[in-house]
Amino acid sequence: MITNREVASAVHFEESAYSIRLSNGLASLEINLSNGEYSVAAGPLLSWKQIRSACRWNGRNYHTGHFDQHVKKGEPQAVQDGYGKGIHLTIVHESAAFPDYPVLEQHFWLYEGSTFFLTKIVVASETGIRLNRLTVLHTESFFPEPDLLKDDQLHMLRVPYDNDKWVRYVTYTSPMDTESYEVTALFQPESRHGIILGSLNHNVWKTGIRIRSGQSGTADELELYAGAAGEMTRDSQPHGYVQGTRVASPLVFVGFYEDYRSGLEAYGRANTVQAAPLSWEGGVPLGWNSWSAAMSTLDYELYTGVSDFLKVEVQPLGFHNEHTLYINFDAFWDRLTPAEMEDALNRVRANGHKPGTYWTPFAFWGSPAQFSDPVEGTNGDYTYADILLRDAEGEILPDIAGGLAIDPTHPGALARIDWYTDKFVSEGFAYIKLDFMAHGALEGRHYDPDITTGIGAYHYGLSYLAGKLSPEVIGRPFFINLSIAPLFPYAFAHSRRISCDVFGTISDTEYLLNSLTHGWWMNDTLYRFNDPDHAVLYKSFNQDKTTRHEGRSRLTASVIAGTVLLLGDDFRQEEAAWRARTWLQNQQVMSLARLGKTFVPVEGDRGQQAADTFLLQHPQEDAVYLAVFNFDPAVAVQKPVALERIGLHPEHRYHVFDLWEGTVSEAAGKVIVDLEPAESKLLKLSLING
Repeated sequence: MITNREVASAVHFEESAYSIRLSNGLASLEINLSNGEYSVAAGPLLSWKQIRSACRWNGRNYHTGHFDQHVKKGEPQAVQDGYGKGIHLTIVHESAAFPDYPVLEQHFWLYEGSTFFLTKIVVASETGIRLNRLTVLHTESFFPEPDLLKDDQLHMLRVPYDNDKWVRYVTYTSPMDTESYEVTALFQPESRHGIILGSLNHNVWKTGIRIRSGQSGTADELELYAGAAGEMTRDSQPHGYVQGTRVASPLVFVGFYEDYRSGLEAYGRANTVQAAPLSWEGGVPLGWNSWSAAMSTLDYELYTGVSDFLKVEVQPLGFHNEHTLYINFDAFWDRLTPAEMEDALNRVRANGHKPGTYWTPFAFWGSPAQFSDPVEGTNGDYTYADILLRDAEGEILPDIAGGLAIDPTHPGALARIDWYTDKFVSEGFAYIKLDFMAHGALEGRHYDPDITTGIGAYHYGLSYLAGKLSPEVIGRPFFINLSIAPLFPYAFAHSRRISCDVFGTISDTEYLLNSLTHGWWMNDTLYRFNDPDHAVLYKSFNQDKTTRHEGRSRLTASVIAGTVLLLGDDFRQEEAAWRARTWLQNQQVMSLARLGKTFVPVEGDRGQQAADTFLLQHPQEDAVYLAVFNFDPAVAVQKPVALERIGLHPEHRYHVFDLWEGTVSEAAGKVIVDLEPAESKLLKLSLING
């Protein structure tokens, strides 16, 4: 007998002796109770079959097909939560033939009006179980029909785990064998149809999404699993084990979208239902950071001189937000004497600016001779040797970029956080750049026995640190920025740098925009702001001078990247000062920088390269802003941009205003952009009436 019940409005539940079906008219799930597999369908691309879940237990992988009983657990439950109104269904897989096997539960959520579903698995054992790998979904039948791909090949986006070592986002086509971290998009570039697949919890597991295809036009295997660890996660140790009578995977999001870009933004918002982003009521931080200007040669004269220069010569021209700037120390601030530091901070505040600082809470840079040094804030109870993260045999983990990992769960590490945050707050800092954060997320043996995974330890330590700097504790806002850091967790910082270090050349700009091409959606979803790193207008300490086109392209990239805008030059160099005075007085460009909105890529199928065209539908204006880049440092180019691809009517005429040059032209059908070597254009397109 088949039953059809409406458990939640517009979400239907159908049950027979051998299957269960959930449907909302846009997406459907069908669970086969004979073999433990399920299928999902939503839109033209998302038609996956023979999906299984699994756990690795006692050295073997046990998937749902290995169990001989597959039953519904109770009745489906009506739910209403941050994702909408829907139903929650639980399927239990167990073995009568092998009663010592654990029980594997699959949980499904489907909501009315949605093209996505949520799922997770739980492995249960009355006697307890210990696991370090859970496969939430695995299928060898997920590739669309060949006719769908004939003229619009399917691409997979590899999202890197962190932003260290100049890692890049990459889009692949088959054949491929690659792994994305936490989230991926499978999309067709021409139609922009796409599937978004990713985890929504980031406090226990590192999540990998692996896709393998042996030949062009086919795919062999897709797997989303909890327990990723390896070179790309910076781990030398296997993923930590999670134990208990019930071990749960992360909650996973799977959905089809007409435009994969909207899907990635929806995925970002879906995360915030699980963990709210850290709120920030202030405006976009504008100002300066010391790293590219001085690196290890930072001194009192440079730091204070920049504040004076910006106050007198640039801020009156309009470079500020809410009438202030952040003047930020980077590494090597400890080269200043205590007296110099006190005077420098007083001088910056006298200029009406807010000082910022820098710290690496989970990385130790000393030599072995310093292992015996006492940890700050511990009264000599702990040395650095005590708080360094070790493997199961007690050996200190290998360094990353010269830094050794500190265990975020160790009481000495927490006391060190207390000492440094108390110092920064008492000195009046208002901004902190936290660097080399991935050290805190490494797998290893942690002091706290209840925290057994790298992300669990990182979540614990970072949440503790953010709590020390919260307005509720210190009585005022304190901006928290993550530099080299895992993408997740996000809920303890206001911004995160979207790439690794970026300086002033056009190749630097292209590298930065690779991260914007595939990471724009984090702005104002996971983090209040994306951070495009310090904007070098002329030259950094370790590079030759740039051309004016290079410098202005670097500034344009920062403006569109959404939105922390910190300069990175030594303005004692006249050309750097000229560029700052000339470019930062452009109030139409600065208004975009202060807007706090990230531009969106027009095209995403770029392999390892960045998109060269980005757009913003202005939230208060009836206009589209277009940024177009020439990444070639030697050759001029002409780039046509079809109006239809940027959401404009192809038969209407538009005013085209060049924000940098102040010139006006018209366009219909497409806008033609002429670019000199390394040049970029920032254009405003508005409809011509009549």
